[in-house]
Amino acid sequence: MTVNGSSAIQVSGVSKWYGNVVAVSNVSFGVAPGITGLLGPNGAGKTTILHMLAGLSSPSEGEITVLGQPVRDNVEIYRSIGVMPEHDALYGVLTGRAFVAFAASLYGLLDPEAAIGRAIEAAGMESAQDRKVGGYSRGMRQRIRLAAAMVHDPEALILDEPLSGTDPRQRLEFQELLRELARGGRTILVSSHILEEVEHLADTILLMVAGKLAAEGDFRAIRAKLDEQPYQVRVASPQARILASALVEREEVDSVTVDGDGSMTITTRRLSVVEAVIPSIAKERGIRLLRIEPLDDSLESVFSYVVER
Repeated sequence: MTVNGSSAIQVSGVSKWYGNVVAVSNVSFGVAPGITGLLGPNGAGKTTILHMLAGLSSPSEGEITVLGQPVRDNVEIYRSIGVMPEHDALYGVLTGRAFVAFAASLYGLLDPEAAIGRAIEAAGMESAQDRKVGGYSRGMRQRIRLAAAMVHDPEALILDEPLSGTDPRQRLEFQELLRELARGGRTILVSSHILEEVEHLADTILLMVAGKLAAEGDFRAIRAKLDEQPYQVRVASPQARILASALVEREEVDSVTVDGDGSMTITTRRLSVVEAVIPSIAKERGIRLLRIEPLDDSLESVFSYVVER
C-alpha cells in the first residue's frame, strides 16, 4: 500500500483490538491532499480507523500520524484536524450560528466571529444560520455540522458517513462543497458504505473488509479488477419477452431470464455497455421500460470479488 512522504495522513501497520475482538488488522495507507474515500460494509473497521485518526483512541499496534505528528493526546495537532462523526448529535434549540460558535469556542480562536462567518459561508448556510437546527432538513444539518468541523480552518477533514440520509439533490450539493474544499488544498477523508457516493467524488478509494485493507487506488483502477466478474441487471417492462429476444442476440449479454412477475434478469460482463444498449433497443422497438436496476453493483459484491482473488 502507498505510504510516502507526501501523505498528509499516514497509517503504518496499525491494528486495533478489544479483548479477543480484532477490529483492525495490520492496515497501512497514506492519504494525500484531495479527497480520499474509505469504503467498506458495516463492521469493516472504518469508524475504528477514523477514531484513531482523530485521536479518540490509540492503536493497539502500529503508528498513525497526521501532518507528520502523532495524534493521540496531542492538543496542538487537534487544531489542524476537523472531525465530523457519523451520528447526528445536534441541539435542536440552538441556531445554526450558535452551534458553529460553540465549536469555535473549543479552539480559542483569535477572531471567532470572523471564523464562524467564513465557515458558515463555505458551507452555504448563510441564509439559514439564524434558524434553529431542530427545523433543518437532513442536508442542512450535514452542512452546519461540516461548518462546525471546519470553523478553525483545519488542514485535514475526517468525515464519517457525511452523506448518510441525504437525498440525491442534497448529496450532489454536499459533494460539490467537498470538492471546493479539496481545491483549496485540504486533505479530506470520507467514509461510506455506498460505492456510488464516492465514485465521482474521491481521487483515491481505500477498500476495507473485516478490518483489513482489501484494495487501494482510483475508482477506475479498482473497477478494472472486476472486468471478469459477471453482473446481473433486472429490467421491468410490459414487453419483457420481446426485449429479451432482442438482447439475447447481443454479444455483451451472457444470458437472459424472464421472470414470472413480468421482469427479466440479464447476466453480463460488460455492465456499462448493456445499460446503454437496453434503452436504445427499447426506443427502436417501441418497448416501454419501467425500471433498470443493476443487482450486483454494490460495495459488498466488490469486496467479495477482490478478497476472493
